[in-house]
Amino acid sequence: MSSSTFVKSTIILTIATLLSKVLGSVFRIPLQNIAGDEVFGIFSLVYPVYMVALILSVAGLPLAISKLIAEAQAKQDKQSVREIYLTASLLAILFGIISFLVVFSLSDWIVNVFWGSPNAKLALIVVAGTLLVAPYMAVYRGYFQGIGDMKPTALSQVLEQFIRVGLILVIAYYLVEQGYSDEIVAGGVMIGSIVGALASLFYLRLKYQRAGIQKPEGHKYSFQIFKKWIKITLAISIPIAIGSLTMALFNFVDSFTVSYGLRASGVDGDNIDYLFGIYSRGLALVQIATVFATSIVLPLVPLITQKLLNKDKDGTKAIIEKTFRMTHLISWPAAVGLLVLTSPLNIGLFTNMEGNTMLAIINASSVFTSFTLLGTGILQGMNLARTAAYVILAGVALKTVSNLLFIQWFDLVGAAWATLFVYIVISIVNTIIINKHIPFRLFDKSIFKILFASIVMGAVIGTPLFYFDVSEMTRLMAMGYVMVAIAVGAVIYGLLLIVMKAVDLKEIPVVGKFFKK
Repeated sequence: MSSSTFVKSTIILTIATLLSKVLGSVFRIPLQNIAGDEVFGIFSLVYPVYMVALILSVAGLPLAISKLIAEAQAKQDKQSVREIYLTASLLAILFGIISFLVVFSLSDWIVNVFWGSPNAKLALIVVAGTLLVAPYMAVYRGYFQGIGDMKPTALSQVLEQFIRVGLILVIAYYLVEQGYSDEIVAGGVMIGSIVGALASLFYLRLKYQRAGIQKPEGHKYSFQIFKKWIKITLAISIPIAIGSLTMALFNFVDSFTVSYGLRASGVDGDNIDYLFGIYSRGLALVQIATVFATSIVLPLVPLITQKLLNKDKDGTKAIIEKTFRMTHLISWPAAVGLLVLTSPLNIGLFTNMEGNTMLAIINASSVFTSFTLLGTGILQGMNLARTAAYVILAGVALKTVSNLLFIQWFDLVGAAWATLFVYIVISIVNTIIINKHIPFRLFDKSIFKILFASIVMGAVIGTPLFYFDVSEMTRLMAMGYVMVAIAVGAVIYGLLLIVMKAVDLKEIPVVGKFFKK
């Protein structure tokens, strides 16, 4: 994969992942509006468990497959490519079945021991059904990523989210209108995840068949081949899985430790669902803010792998510097914008200002979340997936302890402070490790200009909020202010970058083509 192909792949995945993340995050807002904070809380408790089980069930297969296939492609070894694909398919099916059975059999224990909320059982069982489909779907995404074709992954993400989100909202509306209990509503909406994954799998399988990929002559797949590749695949995929779990694993820790901390403070089960729903408001916005970092990791891993296989350290260094700079360019203004617009966003999206301080802190953490995701992806591409996994596991331990202590000291807001603290620590540790193996320039004048432009932009769009009572805004007024602020902020930020020469217009693909003419 060349640098230009990498940029194109990143653009494709950024657009697709943006659509997917926007759908996957924004739908939480109408879901909360339709079904209330109790159902939203149950959904937010259950979904991290499903995400952890899903990622573990595929054991990091998409990125592992893309890495292995990229290596085989570089050697023009078609036989190995097919063997990797077949082995991964068998693993995915096996892991999917095992994961579903584990979640199903432990559902009573999970909801009673960890959450103290039996209302979540049905939702947990229903969403576990997705584990029978999604791992096999992930194999195809990994295959196409490995051969440098990011479009199938991108389109399948959007297709899955459109169907999933649409069904969740339709089912939620219908069940609420029919007067069903919070337990039934929360369980019913999870059906959307199963149908969305099935649709994505069907599309990817069809794409694979139409690609006309020929089986190498004389190639026979055997149990011995399976044994050979399963060891290699697991050795690579398990550390990658842990690294890929970053946000899901921290949300998973939140779903248990936050509810435990609240329960220890004497809060009953129903109120835990409600309070966790308030806490979860920030997670939807952070997912949107981190979309660039999420999308850039997929093409980044096989690209860095290929550069290092070719012993091109200078090329690897250039890629790392470019991706860090691109992440600075996108993540800082997003985090600053979310921070200063916290109040109108809370009213416009969630109807009130409950959890405002908590939401502001989580919004501020989004920039460090982005750098954590980026650093983990770079380490995986550098064949340091095991190191990345150790960092994430250490982060999980730190998040668990921080949650329990900070909630005790600051109540529910403590969980938000713990999130900010842990992501800062992990992003710093990842950067130090990367720099130790591939020394690169972390800061230059343009980075400080980006920070300055972001702060000025935030001051301009946030200052008017001091001159009137935000709490008196209607939802329409609040969202109107947010939309105008985003447009004005984008113009101010862009002009400041150009005036300070923090960006080269030729770096922007569309403008670059114009300059070449």
